[in-house]
Amino acid sequence: MLVQVKVRGLVFDPHQNTFIVILREEENNEVLPIWIGRPEANAIGLAVEGVFSQRPLTHDLISNIIDKLNAKIISVVLTDLKDSTYYSKIHLCYNDSEVAIDSRPSDAIALALRDDAPIFVHDSLVKKQSSEDINTWLEGLRPEDFGKYEV
Repeated sequence: MLVQVKVRGLVFDPHQNTFIVILREEENNEVLPIWIGRPEANAIGLAVEGVFSQRPLTHDLISNIIDKLNAKIISVVLTDLKDSTYYSKIHLCYNDSEVAIDSRPSDAIALALRDDAPIFVHDSLVKKQSSEDINTWLEGLRPEDFGKYEV
């Protein structure tokens, strides 16, 4: 079963020197952290803040290409977790057909935010994340770890 999630934060994990996008399921308030790279965190942060550059950045370019091809992002779905790596698909409507494209979750999320497309997660992925593990991790964070992208 798919559950809709929203981006609820973008934090820096000082222990692993990487960023984490925090997805939250609205209905049950479940949280799903996904570790991402700095460039993807920047792209997501800019989209969350509604900041646009004078020239298109990579995700803006992809969004523009999709638009010029008269396609539309229907949704983004995080589909699987294998060997600590999340997988996702971008679902597009193109020529009256639905097309699913494999993508890294961070790129899919950045595009979904730019095009106001819903983000879904298979409920099994949310259940795989132990609440205790997440709570322990969150308790270890300091307020300054949240940076300017807290939502």
